[in-house]
Amino acid sequence: MATRLVQIHMKALDDSAVGRFWAEALGWGTDSEGPGVTNLEPKGFTYPGPTAVCIDVVRDPNPKTVKNRLHVDLATTSAAHQADLVARLRALGATPADIGQGEVPWTVLADPEGNEFCVLEPREVYRDTGPMAAVVVDCADPRAMARFWGEAMDWTVHEVTDDQAALRSAKGVGPYLEFVRVPDAKTVRNRVHLDLRPYPGDDHAAEVARLRDLGATPADVGQGDVPWSVLSDPEGNEFCVLTPM
Repeated sequence: MATRLVQIHMKALDDSAVGRFWAEALGWGTDSEGPGVTNLEPKGFTYPGPTAVCIDVVRDPNPKTVKNRLHVDLATTSAAHQADLVARLRALGATPADIGQGEVPWTVLADPEGNEFCVLEPREVYRDTGPMAAVVVDCADPRAMARFWGEAMDWTVHEVTDDQAALRSAKGVGPYLEFVRVPDAKTVRNRVHLDLRPYPGDDHAAEVARLRDLGATPADVGQGDVPWSVLSDPEGNEFCVLTPM
């Protein structure tokens, strides 16, 4: 049994507006499975697939209060592309963000509701990821997170150090999932979290039990009676285990 990362769940006061911003930022299309939910995926993409980590923007009345512990890094192919992308995103409503990054070659911005993200300088490692280079998670112990998530999913662990760890689909396509050491601890429910999905034919309950054996714990985020399960990883980051597909 195994799971795979299929999408990011992002809370928003206005899911339509935030969804439009990210669709323009990534060059993706939008859809909706109902009021208050805006789905984003590449045009022509067959969900779920390893070439992309999709985004579900879900309406939530609670405003953002702290820096997100999960953010997206966008890839660029040249210095000119980076400058043009930053200018285009600012025209769409992004604003500069200071998260203590200091002098760095990438640009930190926030979307219209304050969700931080980075526009990276060109990096060879991200040349074939598509517009989303990586999904980045703040953590205290990248090595421990790599152990848990490397067992939780069928993704390949590419790099592990004391300061960061990187995983990618075993098929060698799509964005990376990265864990970066930060000094601050998690204090509130994550406004952005990961959604995993088992493969067709797998048993959802058995997969949840396997993840709990690896160190995940049940989480109550007010989900009520739903067909998916909400868990927390060993550092308390909430994530959802969706039904097999």
